[in-house]
Amino acid sequence: MYQFEGPCMSDTILEARNLTKSFGGFVAVNGVDLSIARGAIHAIIGPNGAGKTTMFNLLTKFITPTSGEILFNGKDITRRKPAEIANMGIVRSFQISAVFPHLTALENVRLSLQKSLGVSYQFWRSTKVLHELDAQAIARLDQVGLADYAHLKAVELPYGRKRALEIATTLGLEPELMLLDEPTQGMGTEDVGAVTELIGRVREGRTIVMVEHNLGVVAELADTITVLARGEVLAEGTYDQVSKNPAVMEAYMGVSAEEQEAGA
Repeated sequence: MYQFEGPCMSDTILEARNLTKSFGGFVAVNGVDLSIARGAIHAIIGPNGAGKTTMFNLLTKFITPTSGEILFNGKDITRRKPAEIANMGIVRSFQISAVFPHLTALENVRLSLQKSLGVSYQFWRSTKVLHELDAQAIARLDQVGLADYAHLKAVELPYGRKRALEIATTLGLEPELMLLDEPTQGMGTEDVGAVTELIGRVREGRTIVMVEHNLGVVAELADTITVLARGEVLAEGTYDQVSKNPAVMEAYMGVSAEEQEAGA
């Protein structure tokens, strides 16, 4: 696991304190405390309606909490905007692949790398300036197994490779913290395996938080799992710990602790 040097660097990179989000009279997230360890893969799971998506959108600043705090590297980001936290090193993905379909894989990654030139994102920058980023873009594509697809338009890529391209563009922003929203959503078995392996490979030097419905992926990747139910933390721990938790089994399968004992 990646280690940050320096005695002042906390082991916690992202923290939520008593985080609550209400929509009218409906409380989607209710008093959640969450601590993300630096260098870890931390999964947020739960049955339908558990509040996973709302929690993810709170952490990535796409919605503002009703109450509570969010800290990144010890700094309060509760009222920051998504663009602000992206500049701080927090970058998210989406359930639907968010790449430019009619640009090539190389052009997509090259756009994400413009930040390294100290310029704003401009499609009309000179070809000479943009080509300065080609080597870095190819390196990012190679990192996710797409170097051979550099000159193929994103729309022409199979779904699994399109998600890999999205991860490559995310890496181009040099994130310290990556938040992945359902990274294997809608994939076949082969693509799920490839993307799972990819996430495990790119974790070096960064922290990953992911919302993921595929428990096989969670079991393989996650160091820590937070289980939400009805907007609250139901359980937290390793996969072995939470998968054997009677409350988690009841939330997922509707089987009470008494019924579990009777069926044992």
